[in-house]
Amino acid sequence: MTLTGWRLILNRVMIIPQRYVLGVMGLFALANSFTMRVCLSMTITQMVTHTASTEHVIGETCPDPDISNVTVREAPNMTLMIYERREKYDWSEATQGFLLSSFYYGYVLTHLPGALLAEKFGGKWTVGLGLLTTSVATVLTPWAVTVGGAVGLFIIRVIEGMGEGPVTPAFVLLLARWVPPSERSRFGAMIFGGAQIGNICGPYISGLLLNNGGDWANVFYVFGGLGIIWFIFWSLLCYSTPNSHPYISDREREYLKDSVIASGLHKKLDPVPFKALMRSPQLWALVAAAIGHDWGYFTMITDLPKYFSDVLRFNIKETGLMSALPYMAMYVSSFLMAGMCDLCIKKKWHSISTGRKIYTTLSSSVPAVFIMLASYSGCNRAEAVGLFIASMVFMAGFYSSVKINAMDIAPNYAGTCSAFANGIAAISGMITPYLIGLLTPDQTVGQWRIAFWAVCSVLVGTDILYLIWGSGEPQWWDDVDKYGYPPDWKHGPLKKRAQDTEKKIVYPKHDHSPVSTD
Repeated sequence: MTLTGWRLILNRVMIIPQRYVLGVMGLFALANSFTMRVCLSMTITQMVTHTASTEHVIGETCPDPDISNVTVREAPNMTLMIYERREKYDWSEATQGFLLSSFYYGYVLTHLPGALLAEKFGGKWTVGLGLLTTSVATVLTPWAVTVGGAVGLFIIRVIEGMGEGPVTPAFVLLLARWVPPSERSRFGAMIFGGAQIGNICGPYISGLLLNNGGDWANVFYVFGGLGIIWFIFWSLLCYSTPNSHPYISDREREYLKDSVIASGLHKKLDPVPFKALMRSPQLWALVAAAIGHDWGYFTMITDLPKYFSDVLRFNIKETGLMSALPYMAMYVSSFLMAGMCDLCIKKKWHSISTGRKIYTTLSSSVPAVFIMLASYSGCNRAEAVGLFIASMVFMAGFYSSVKINAMDIAPNYAGTCSAFANGIAAISGMITPYLIGLLTPDQTVGQWRIAFWAVCSVLVGTDILYLIWGSGEPQWWDDVDKYGYPPDWKHGPLKKRAQDTEKKIVYPKHDHSPVSTD
């Protein structure tokens, strides 16, 4: 039977809507990408131990309940408990912070190029080849550390980040091509909520692999290998648009053709209107909200395992479990918030813009309050973990707001806008681990409190900016033919029209819309 014949049969018997296949595969993609991103946060606690004595200063650091043979000596106005830990790599807290941030150096570099590639060649291979690169680099991480030490680890992590950089903007573009507006919150939660699956499985499985002296290299082999397996299934099952899918049902194709508003499904897109895009307050408000979220979120996924291990003194198995709990709660909450957001929009209880602002506030300012309270919980383990869980429950609103907002304001150029916002915001991932390493050289409760206050300030400040200038409506520059130019536009046409090649464009003094003269 010919390939065309098989496609006709698959078209008729295919029961599962292909946009849901894309959603499930996207969930696994984000889950695996985040296990590879966060696994170093766990393994570095075992790769680096200090032979220098670690002191418990009452009132400043937390005691280790697992230490039984403790030497106590008196000092003026304080009691010190001394115990020894073995050393493997002699990396300072600042160096560890720099290594933890290295992923984001590569991640930032490939955001915008990846989005442009996705818009030109499609999201399928942009996502697939990007994550394949990260997977192979993850498998090679133990070799890189053995050969190059800290330098080798830095280089291989930059390569991993470069592979993952295009993933988010390419998925935003895929959603704009595949998902109607009324389903976007749910699909955004499904796919981008996969990050929480990664944040759950990454620390927990790493803790199991590292427990009882397990080889930290196994963590990289397991997660990198799973990424390579995912790539095989992605290549066979998923496609960039409904029109290019070989065995999507005719019914689903027609439904998406009628309900998805991205012009890229129906005509060739014009070049990205960068001069209008750069002047858009709505886009810059999205950038601000993304910076705030990433500042808080990257602090949690990168440094929370270190806080649980080095400050609250959980053992490595407990650290994996405690680090996973906030993301379990976040994952469940993301679906509840997404369902509520879609319902309210569908019932017209509030507009898309209002919904995006509500859930941006829930995912920024509310978590800031719980993080601040956690910083004052001291050595109370249960209270600290509970407050961190509460903060991540509300941070789940991000998937119904900032993460999908690029599809609202620019469905045709969602990949580029998402890359612009996420690329700039990802700089937070370069800054926060290194900054926290500088702020917490002694791993005291007071030092971490300052670090958490910095996180809270950024979360609240960027939320205010989004509330003022954010929007959920398509912007005129996304489709000039449909919306036209605004009255105050004075920066020239966004594209050349056929008649413009023969006629000169002039702009009247008070009317900035293009007119022509012979």
